[in-house]
Amino acid sequence: MAISKEKHFNMALQISNFKKALNEFEKLVEQTATQKRDERAGLFIHKEDAIDYDKFYASVQKLFGPDVKDQDVKRFYRKLCNNTDAFADWCEIFGYFSSEEDPITSQLDEENLVFFVSRKRRILISGSRRRDVIKSIVKVPHLDLLITATQKGLITVFNNQDTSWITGCDYLLQLKRIVATTERTIIVWDYKAQGSSQENYFVIKPMDHCLLCVCVVPLPDHLCRDDILLGDDGGFVNRFTVNSDDFGIKQAKSKRKLQNQVLDSKNFKSVKRKLHNDWVMKIRYISALNCFGSCSLDSNHSLVLESLKRLEDNLPVREFSMPRGANTFCYCVKANVIVTGGDDKVIRLWHPNISTKPVGKLVGHMFSITEIVTNEKDQHIVSLSSAKVFRVWDIQTLSLLQVFHDSQGGPGDMQIYSMIYDANHGMLITGSSVMDMYPLTRMIQDTKQVPHTHEREINVMLYNKYLHQVLTICSESIIRVWELETGLQVYQILDPHGFNIEVTSAAVDESGFLFATGAYNGTVRIWDFGSGQEMKVLPEGKDWKEEEHCLQRLVFLKAQEKHQHLVLALERNGTIKMIQGKEDDIYLMVIWELPNVVPFLQDGKHAVHLRESTRDRNMAIPFPDVELIVERNASQPSNNPAMDSLRVNCIDLLQVEGYNLIAAGTLNGVIILWNFVTSTVKKVCRLEDCFPVNPDLHPKHFKINDILFLFRTPECARRSSQDSICSSSQCESSKGPQSSKGSKQSIHNSEVKGEQTDVTVGEQQPVDKKHPGSANLPEAQPPILVTAHEDGHLRLWTLEGRLLKDMLPFTKHSAISLTSLYTDSCTRILLAGNVEGHVILCNISSFLDPPHDEKKFKQLLSWRAHSSEIIQVIYVEEKQVVITASIDGSVIRRYPLEGFVTENREAGIVFGSLPIYKISSPTSLRFLPLIGVEAQKDSSDGITGKKKGGHVQHEKVSRRRSLKKNLVPQINLASSFFPAIPK
Repeated sequence: MAISKEKHFNMALQISNFKKALNEFEKLVEQTATQKRDERAGLFIHKEDAIDYDKFYASVQKLFGPDVKDQDVKRFYRKLCNNTDAFADWCEIFGYFSSEEDPITSQLDEENLVFFVSRKRRILISGSRRRDVIKSIVKVPHLDLLITATQKGLITVFNNQDTSWITGCDYLLQLKRIVATTERTIIVWDYKAQGSSQENYFVIKPMDHCLLCVCVVPLPDHLCRDDILLGDDGGFVNRFTVNSDDFGIKQAKSKRKLQNQVLDSKNFKSVKRKLHNDWVMKIRYISALNCFGSCSLDSNHSLVLESLKRLEDNLPVREFSMPRGANTFCYCVKANVIVTGGDDKVIRLWHPNISTKPVGKLVGHMFSITEIVTNEKDQHIVSLSSAKVFRVWDIQTLSLLQVFHDSQGGPGDMQIYSMIYDANHGMLITGSSVMDMYPLTRMIQDTKQVPHTHEREINVMLYNKYLHQVLTICSESIIRVWELETGLQVYQILDPHGFNIEVTSAAVDESGFLFATGAYNGTVRIWDFGSGQEMKVLPEGKDWKEEEHCLQRLVFLKAQEKHQHLVLALERNGTIKMIQGKEDDIYLMVIWELPNVVPFLQDGKHAVHLRESTRDRNMAIPFPDVELIVERNASQPSNNPAMDSLRVNCIDLLQVEGYNLIAAGTLNGVIILWNFVTSTVKKVCRLEDCFPVNPDLHPKHFKINDILFLFRTPECARRSSQDSICSSSQCESSKGPQSSKGSKQSIHNSEVKGEQTDVTVGEQQPVDKKHPGSANLPEAQPPILVTAHEDGHLRLWTLEGRLLKDMLPFTKHSAISLTSLYTDSCTRILLAGNVEGHVILCNISSFLDPPHDEKKFKQLLSWRAHSSEIIQVIYVEEKQVVITASIDGSVIRRYPLEGFVTENREAGIVFGSLPIYKISSPTSLRFLPLIGVEAQKDSSDGITGKKKGGHVQHEKVSRRRSLKKNLVPQINLASSFFPAIPK
């Protein structure tokens, strides 16, 4: 009785504590929502107790314990940030959703799946009237030959009337024959021979144990010999050698007598060794590693990876252990990993030489994993469970790309016994009572057509580091927003500036809540990034000529007063102006323009002094309104063609302590630098002053297509220059912006207490002099300018105009015009794109340190990302990915820093493209009933579950028996646990 009261008291106490935690959680949500509302309204003042994601996650863990998962909290936090007024259910913190539809699955419509479901083909396995299933499928790539073997002896086009069950098959490369195994025999079939099938095969027996799997060892140096590896139920691995003479002689002596087709196994050379203490489930020979692999249900000797010589001795072998053993494994050559799966439902990735611990784990299957294959070209792992559920994973990122299942057939047709990936035709093939073939989506598309993110060429691409989303705009004026991780489209806006008005530029503000767009008619609009709702507009001027005020570049500036927005704009005619938006006014207005300095610089002057305008300003602005100081008797130069060549084509900003600069690149290669600290504007450099220039070349041959400031803050300078480029995302940026381009911050936590990483485009914010340890920081070096030229050269300059480096990036074809530049937060790498779709990656970490040694500027990589001109390249540090956009209409996310190490030069996804694979409900010709269907009448009624994070949590599910004891699941639960994929 006392125990019952104590249990009741403990339960009541737990309920009371949980209710208190819920109340505190509601307060946390309300406080976070209030802060986000204030941030959007511009009322929020940043304090030390401000709630960011890390603090929110820590508070949730403190309330509910460590059981809450990071991805569930992140999903809830993002939902709260996007819509502070949305209904927030506390169950979502634990991954439970009130809706029956998985929020992620709802987005994965047919256009975003990995496998092409609707194009699945089902091929009839004819020739047998008995209940039969396909037990093994083998692909012979160089012959484009597919071999299947059924449990009752049907080998593709050959009807084997053997009384034993077929357990596996393969192709003898040298003898040009097919080998299959039954429980106690080896069958070698000459499938090309003429005559009755009974006369063209040989049976080798007896065998000591029941054979379960078979594979052939490629022997290119032996023309008339093949080695066969066999795995059996005793844990032995057998090496069996067959020669052409063994079958040629017998066939010549007895051509039509069936009894002479039986050969004694003792007459063949063979060797075996016991490597496992349980069934050998699968055996493969891995040519790339020059060794074989065998897996077993043995928990201690789950996987053995060794050379063939170890079968002939008793020396120790390389063993991999995992709970409940391994049912299957495969090897990925590019990634150099062994992938295993078994009854513990966990996929493990192993380095071939490290057997103590896997290098990665993939969790998600709810039933035993029965088959695993890899797609080498796309770097995919495809895993299959006993419930006919397929999962597609990315090897490089270990992320889940797609989940689908085979919904055809009843309980008797549940088990899929074999699966292969056909690289020749880009197809996944499975064998059960029928053979299903799932084609790659790209194989059914026009192979000459590049997947498109937009139908027309892309004008603008932006990355929102706060929401982890990518914004793209095409020449048809369609704005689309995509999730970086998945490539899924979030929303789109049609004709944002009006019908048939092309959007030419865009920018995102520091908070990620707003973005601005500019059109060819000079209009500017500001939008809410989360919802796509228009907030403010700069209308077209009455006297503006068509395309005269076309906007080429927009940059958000940090407003020094609340309730206002400031945008710096560059027009096609070279005018640079500042646009202001007030909180209570839906209309934007131009508050100043930089004076036209081109006529005076063209007149022979190299510098012009500035003074602040006498116009009354009621607000402080990042760049002051200035006027040129010129001599009164100086004549205004008349318009001439040479002045047009000095027109500004691109700009970049730098606002940090001690610097307030605007750099402009012109059509003839001259750099104009506006220095608002020294109140001067000057012509920094002319190429003819640095090296001899061919006078016959057109001035626009040296046109500057992009310009970028390279500036390393003291916080970044103290980092070791020997750090790997791949770790550059761990280097924090300064408290002020380094450039209007490049990544402005790292999402990693600061290693210095009190250091913040809030960095904004165009923000003028001094470095905190009270920062701990700031006295030990090295002095910041002066910024450097890098320019991308029409002649294909990268040139680096000092602010005084001295040429530090003139480099022609090496690609397949040299001297290709460069179009885009980007750098990371600590200016360790420099990315450039060109008009032929190449991306160039350079290491500039050591070069930025004085005395700027040319030899330390190194090009690391170059790869072809697109078939046409790249208009923007962006490096996302926290994700270690590169995003590129091209006029071919595609935006591609790639993993070059890791992918190129493994020579995976095709890793990445195209935003908005068709899925890689697609699956459908096939046209079923006929089912071959499964053996033992009478025994499979258990009901799945009473099994209930709750959805959690897109998966199902079952309250009561009996533990599945080992494949050794139960090769065929007794009930079909797939339809209960997974929603039907629409046809």
